[in-house]
Amino acid sequence: MTAPDDDFTAALLSALAELDAPQGVSLPRLAKHLDLPGSAVMRRLTLLGDAVLGGRPGPGWVRVAQEGDRWMARLTDAGRAQVAERQTSAFASASASACALPGLVDVAGDREQRENRDEGVEGDPSSAPWPEPVVARRVQRHGTNPDAEPSPWQDDAVASEVPVALVFNGLSHAVMMATPSDLEAFALGFALSEGLIDTPADCRGIEVFARSAPQGGGGGGGTACEVHLDIAPRCFARLKERRRALAGRTGCGLCGIDSLQALDLVPERVTARPWATELPASTVLRAVSAMPALQVMNAAAGALHAAAWATPEGELTDLLEDVGRHNALDKLIGRLALQGRSGADGFVVMSSRASYELVRKCARLDIPLLATVSAPTSLAVDLAAEAGIALWGLCRPPRAVRYTTGSAGG
Repeated sequence: MTAPDDDFTAALLSALAELDAPQGVSLPRLAKHLDLPGSAVMRRLTLLGDAVLGGRPGPGWVRVAQEGDRWMARLTDAGRAQVAERQTSAFASASASACALPGLVDVAGDREQRENRDEGVEGDPSSAPWPEPVVARRVQRHGTNPDAEPSPWQDDAVASEVPVALVFNGLSHAVMMATPSDLEAFALGFALSEGLIDTPADCRGIEVFARSAPQGGGGGGGTACEVHLDIAPRCFARLKERRRALAGRTGCGLCGIDSLQALDLVPERVTARPWATELPASTVLRAVSAMPALQVMNAAAGALHAAAWATPEGELTDLLEDVGRHNALDKLIGRLALQGRSGADGFVVMSSRASYELVRKCARLDIPLLATVSAPTSLAVDLAAEAGIALWGLCRPPRAVRYTTGSAGG
């Protein structure tokens, strides 16, 4: 990966050198010093760290870590060497306008599928280069001082949102707007959480293709994706019987149903687990606190939700990201299924609010506990109580709110 080398990077490295302290520099102090939003500073710090972006680690000039309730940044030895080089070289001023952002966060599970797709599918006129989950877009940064000049227009990282068609046995069933990463997991998780298949074994194979999007449509350079699933005949027959036109969105809604009678608001009951009913807030918050460090794409570009899997002890084992919170949960469900871990003891932690759809998906997969950073809706609370799911919301250390117990009493 080529490190971003522009005025923003130069100012950030200089500020870290100027404010250098053994314990590092807090994110609020660094943002105030630069007169920039903390989110913009955090994204650039991520690009200058050693996170794997574009299939290669970053330059490792900075290290960011959460200490208690604060994010602290510090220069590494490589970063200090970079600052010294910039101070003594004319290259710094000559390259002030250059900015080469990584285009892709190479997420586990996607690397193999990308290797043979970057140039499209040979002989297929509808194929296209594989879209990138994080792309560059031009931005102009403005500070809080109204008299200060805004920055020059420069590239910054933005999350991709592309159409993803889910095709079952050759029949296109749904088009979702999603981040083009972990699409095998996304498709399998969607099929399971929407009840299109009953078990992972009902899916006989998955293939993912990049396609040219309709003119004027799709981020990621006018590219769309198709995921083809080969499912068991009985599941396909059932799908055709209840098939409806779905239009996926990153917002919410009851996509594609044609009447109130089609609503399905009676969730399955999850298997009772005493550990989920008795789980203390400290364990839930331990899992929540571990999420930001694993949200690599969101740190680089913002705008992405995360769904994570935690053990009953609060240890995170998996975290998946997407511009849609429902998509992120489907990716997580699919990841567990692909690895043969469906049904394992654990719970879901999400960076979003808790909507009824998320509770419904957890109920279908027999997940006994859902914890979200933001608040739930009333319907989410009611469905969680009916399903026997322990629902936690507003999980923002050191506080959390428990809405249902997960017991038969709700």
